[in-house]
Amino acid sequence: PHKGCPHDCVFCNQKKITGLSTDITDIHVEEIIEEYIKTIPTSNQILEIAFFGGSFTGIEKEVQRKLLSVANKYKEKGIVNYIRLSTRPDYISEDILNLLQENGVDIIELGVQSLDEDVLQESHRGHSIYDVYKASKLIKEYNFKLGLQMMVGLPGDSKEKSISTARKIADIAPKFVRVYPTLVIKDTYLEKMYIDGSYIPLSIEKTVDICCDILMIFRYNRISVIRLGLQPTENVTYGQDVVAGPFHPSIRQLVESKIYQKIFIEFFKDIRYQIDEITLRVNKKEISNIVGHKSSNVEFIKKKYNLKKVKVLLDDIPREYFFIEINGNNEKVELNKYIEQYLVNNNLKKITL
Repeated sequence: PHKGCPHDCVFCNQKKITGLSTDITDIHVEEIIEEYIKTIPTSNQILEIAFFGGSFTGIEKEVQRKLLSVANKYKEKGIVNYIRLSTRPDYISEDILNLLQENGVDIIELGVQSLDEDVLQESHRGHSIYDVYKASKLIKEYNFKLGLQMMVGLPGDSKEKSISTARKIADIAPKFVRVYPTLVIKDTYLEKMYIDGSYIPLSIEKTVDICCDILMIFRYNRISVIRLGLQPTENVTYGQDVVAGPFHPSIRQLVESKIYQKIFIEFFKDIRYQIDEITLRVNKKEISNIVGHKSSNVEFIKKKYNLKKVKVLLDDIPREYFFIEINGNNEKVELNKYIEQYLVNNNLKKITL
């Protein structure tokens, strides 16, 4: 936790987030790998060893080599498939990338947080937008898999700035992203700002609204969002280390449900005749998102379009589309088509750098 990181960003307390307060040595790495491998069935599994919590490439190079040599030993034996790490954009150079390449690293995640200079400064990030573009370009040139992490609701941030960051990230074209709504964690400078009233965290509703647009931007650009929100743990929850902010154990589902709500709105714009009831035929893995949290989407479309009945049926169809049966006619609703339509209608599709 916090190893190799020279800055105390206002939002950060890695010891609280990781639940650890000690440095990790090469001996610890081997012990952890051995402990976890015993619990994982090896057949048909994709296994990774990941170094998170601080800025890995900010650690002394000899320590990097020691830690990675342990991980690479398992990769060379074919026990694990990939080695992944996270770091800061200003801690990437050709020397560093050569070191990582020599020691088996496959995936590099950069903590970007924002691509707005004012937000970066108010968050005490200690790097610039230029550092992000430079590091991303280098990582791609060295053929590492690139991931970018962004945050929503930082000091000085706004919906417009967060969406602009997402669009700029999409233009960089990483393989995947993580999106973290800003939480106020104990023993951070952000907690002091929250207490003195100089920082007001986003509400759950506002966060869902912003993240909904962000996820649609990434989906349209075929960029996978591999995480939305901090993973709930014994410590990462209200009443423990989370003081305030848009924490919800199912925030991903709230956002995915909101996306379907926006798709329904786009779809019904084209319907010019009276409807009393509809039947939705959906993939079973998408039913909770389509129906919405506590049936919120079903109630929304019933009220908005004055429907007497909305029936939901499971169907053996891909997740990329669903059917709406209206007056005996089956209308195929392709998600990407209506996401694109929404982005165009809301001027979110293109960006000029």
